Amino acid sequence: MKTFSSKYGNALEIGHILGGEEVFEGEWSERFNPSDREDLVARFPIATKETLRRALRVARSAFEDWSRTPAPIRGQVLFNLAKILEREKPTLTRLMVREVGKTFKEAAGDVQEAIDTALFFASEGRRLYGQTVPSEMKDKELFTFRRPLGVVGMITAGNFPIAVPSWKLIPAVLAGNSVVWKPSEDSPALSYVFVKLFEEAGLPPGVINLVFGGGKESTGQWLVELMDEGLMNKFAFTGSTRVGRWIGEVAGRNLIRPTLELGGKNPLVVMRDADLELAVEGAWWSAFATGGQRCTSAGNILVDKPIYEEFKRRFLEKVEATWVGNPLLHEVTYGPFINERFFERWLEHYAWGEKDGARLLFGKGRIQSHTSYPLFFGDPEAGLYGWPTVWEAAPGMRQFEEEIFGPTINLVQVDGIEEAIRVANSTPYGLSSAIYTHHRHWAYLFKVGIRAGMTSINNATVGAEAHLPFGGVKASGNGARESGIWVLEEYTYWHAVNEEYSGKLQLAQMDTGYVTPKPAISWKEVVG
Repeated sequence: MKTFSSKYGNALEIGHILGGEEVFEGEWSERFNPSDREDLVARFPIATKETLRRALRVARSAFEDWSRTPAPIRGQVLFNLAKILEREKPTLTRLMVREVGKTFKEAAGDVQEAIDTALFFASEGRRLYGQTVPSEMKDKELFTFRRPLGVVGMITAGNFPIAVPSWKLIPAVLAGNSVVWKPSEDSPALSYVFVKLFEEAGLPPGVINLVFGGGKESTGQWLVELMDEGLMNKFAFTGSTRVGRWIGEVAGRNLIRPTLELGGKNPLVVMRDADLELAVEGAWWSAFATGGQRCTSAGNILVDKPIYEEFKRRFLEKVEATWVGNPLLHEVTYGPFINERFFERWLEHYAWGEKDGARLLFGKGRIQSHTSYPLFFGDPEAGLYGWPTVWEAAPGMRQFEEEIFGPTINLVQVDGIEEAIRVANSTPYGLSSAIYTHHRHWAYLFKVGIRAGMTSINNATVGAEAHLPFGGVKASGNGARESGIWVLEEYTYWHAVNEEYSGKLQLAQMDTGYVTPKPAISWKEVVG
């Protein structure tokens, strides 16, 4: 690693990490601060397919020793990591604000999620429970054990550059696996530092190997393709549904069970009895936290007919007071688009809305000097910033159905709880959901009727805790869950063991001493 001065701090020149060694192979790429593209944050190489093969072989070698390390000792490494992350939280927070454009508040929460995850799984090192099962034979015992899968390929997104990788890396290594991790090209510096902190915590070289690069026709695509060469036992991915479907196909033909955390078009329902002040605040945060660049961001706000106009008025007042700008220099609600690809995709939806007949209530596309946004702070030309955008839309419209991944929300009128649930379920996705109501039966009907992996009642669609399962259904994932004890199912397999003490061959079902019932008594004749 080399460092040199840049506009808002040092820029890092970093290489892949294979077996603890820094490797500079591949063409160079650069990551600039999305809030100010004059600020270089990192220079890094793009891993070739051969570099990936080397990384996977290194991981295979490291797995042999790491998988045999006692699980409580593996857990101790994670306890060390938690303390190190706490020490480095201010540095990681500022780096995240600079590298991906999050606000300080959100960046600090991102780091804290990794701390919480490390603490949770540190103790799980002493609770990787199996079971002792009674045998149907004498002098025999049955057991089950969790065993690590082997080498795990990972690809993560840049919108949660520490939290989401921690959901994968920490349980994977706790369970005894080794990893080849390709982070987002939007967060190379954070990823490099994160792996170095694992090393400081005592993780042996080669257990986590870091490879940089892009997605399509680059490192990410090649890593997925290497499943066909038998170099991985597991694949974990966070990203778009389109890419997730392809990864699922490749994994399927190799009999690998992937973890696929994909997109969302999350409904937030506001019923006629809701606390409107609370609902407006929750809906606004669900829509515009991280500039809408979350898979759990609200996509459609479904408002009950009797309060629709009042909610719309209050919500628009809140949206019009949203602060946007450079989060490194100003206290804002959200900052820039993380990358140009997200921005271009978001900009397209203005054309969709007009074509579909949706009504634009607020928003003018990109924030620039000539389209001045009243509450913008900083230089709008230094990055890609978007107006907070609100539409009135209806089911069946493209923007109602598709994930937009930017600061855009749709208001949709519904009439009653049954229509609210039906409309909420009418998108292809099923990740997160929320309802605002004090009517206990309506809340019950929603939580049992919604097709989603996560539901909040009188809270936002966004947010997660380290000990609760995270994941979706339908186009939002393949049923895998991250966080909490549930994620261990993704990084272990069950090993059944039977141990014979009799000194002879006993055959279950064939030699089992089943009890034969006695001849039946006619109780009708006895009692008359």
